Amino acid sequence: MKKQKQPKQKSGRGKPKNRRVVTDDAQVVAAHDDRASSAGRSSPSTDKGTALAGDTHPESSAASARFRAGVRTPAFRWAFLAFILGVSIVAASLVIPHEFAFFELGYLFTLSIYDLVLAMLGLSIAIGLAERRSEVVSILLAFIASIAPMLLFFDPIFHAILQSPLGHELFLIAPVAVMLSGLVLWLPASLRRFAAPVSASIVGFSLSLFIGLDDFGIGIKEFAFSAVLGAVWILAVPGLMLRPFRGAWLTIPARIIGSWLMVIAVIVTVSLYVPFSPDAPPLAPPLADPTEPDGGTSLDAPALPPLDPAVEEGLMEAPESFDDAQPDGGIPAPDLGGNPLLGGGRSGEP
Repeated sequence: MKKQKQPKQKSGRGKPKNRRVVTDDAQVVAAHDDRASSAGRSSPSTDKGTALAGDTHPESSAASARFRAGVRTPAFRWAFLAFILGVSIVAASLVIPHEFAFFELGYLFTLSIYDLVLAMLGLSIAIGLAERRSEVVSILLAFIASIAPMLLFFDPIFHAILQSPLGHELFLIAPVAVMLSGLVLWLPASLRRFAAPVSASIVGFSLSLFIGLDDFGIGIKEFAFSAVLGAVWILAVPGLMLRPFRGAWLTIPARIIGSWLMVIAVIVTVSLYVPFSPDAPPLAPPLADPTEPDGGTSLDAPALPPLDPAVEEGLMEAPESFDDAQPDGGIPAPDLGGNPLLGGGRSGEP
């Protein structure tokens, strides 16, 4: 009996040992697989081989993934909705024939100032490059803070500006605003956060001058409010649409746009100093054609002097010669000089 029980105990004890051995072997294999997979993930050659096997353009796929992720953000969707709404309002105002209200004339007037529109777009790119929301808020506040007092107290402030040395060079304010907005895009991020609000204040000051002078000092509230609202839309919406995609890739395009803005500012400044071309000399009177009746002359010819209104209406007879003085304050005889084409006599000297 003891011999029969002992094999049973041995066989019963051996089964757990086999299970434990199998379990230990499985754990060793799993650990080995984990180490191999982790080593494969950390190996550059494995990453390169996987990238080449899965996708022939890993950079383009990463850029497309980043673009899709940015488009799905709520910030981009709200900014894009504001962009579509603004474009639709402007398109409806221009396409639908109607009498323009002051509110419509305001934002259409802002869009017509092309140089300031370019300056505001440059600042909008600076908003897209901003690393913090506080920088975005500072740009918008500096822009509005420079406009509000000018529009509320335009007459005394503008009179003081005209009396100052700035009044003689006031026409340069718009090119300077464009120049500064382009320069901001060339600055590093550490300096841009301070320079962008300064540039925004100068752009806002320039816009307030245009708005205040366009309504002839009447102070139409609807016109001024919609003009400022359109300017804020141009300044904020493109930058807010760009913020979900900000990164190092945006530095070079921003500097290219900044270079364009500075070149445009130089061109506008030079065009302000170029003198206008002198007026063209008046055309010579037409020559008389002897084949036509009256020697080719007519009453409508520009060579003849104008008739008195009383003669044209038949209240007075036309004089036989324009050399005689006209009675009752008529038009005096014109000075024909020595031009024989106008009926004057030649000079007696040879």
